[in-house]
Amino acid sequence: MNSEADELWRDYFNNRCPELKEKIILHYAHLVKNIANKVSYYLPTNFIKDDLYSYGVFGLIEAIERYNPEIGIPFAGYAVKRIKGSIIDGIRKEDWVPASVRKKAKIISQTYQKIETNLLRSATDEEIAAELHISVNELAVWLKQIQYVTLLSLDEPLTETSYKIESIPDKYCPDPLNNLEVKETKNILADAVGDLPEKERMVVTLFYYEGLTNKEIAELLKLSDSRVSQLHTKAIFRLRGKLARVKKSLE
Repeated sequence: MNSEADELWRDYFNNRCPELKEKIILHYAHLVKNIANKVSYYLPTNFIKDDLYSYGVFGLIEAIERYNPEIGIPFAGYAVKRIKGSIIDGIRKEDWVPASVRKKAKIISQTYQKIETNLLRSATDEEIAAELHISVNELAVWLKQIQYVTLLSLDEPLTETSYKIESIPDKYCPDPLNNLEVKETKNILADAVGDLPEKERMVVTLFYYEGLTNKEIAELLKLSDSRVSQLHTKAIFRLRGKLARVKKSLE
């Protein structure tokens, strides 16, 4: 934390008054704006960005109320998960995705998992298209149509884990078993990212680890925005499939 933030938190912990909370909200409002802008990239143009910001503010407020510096996690890192989770929850409640699109997303997800389980490697577009009995061009269209659905599950493996971390009943005494599960999940996910095809791995790394937007990734990799979105969507299906296979093997 910087000195201004340190002073705000010290005052807030000593005197949890509404005025101090408001100052902290304003200090970290840029986190909400950045995440809302990033998420809005994946949504239809008729989705109002101000709504995303509102959802995110609720997440920020909850993070402020539940934050405990004794657990050793910087507030910004703690808050980002809650802000993004709150925005995603808000989008889910809107339930704006047509049933036909959800069905396509489910079919493609199952197809990636089936093919890659059998092949023990990443499936090509041709192999996925053949299994679906459609052309590669049609597959590209499907992937574009369902990119909004994948937004709602982009962080599902991680989000479920982060919810476990952030909803520990006694926040002053974290559960070692829970922490072990988190560590194992992160290790599995890291291995899964490493197994992705090169371009998909680069997109995921730049987006999640470097914090770049799809537009910035497109410029860096000299690809179109739509191509980056397609790579991102395919990567998510592969990662979810890999995590599902690992989970099944452990049952």
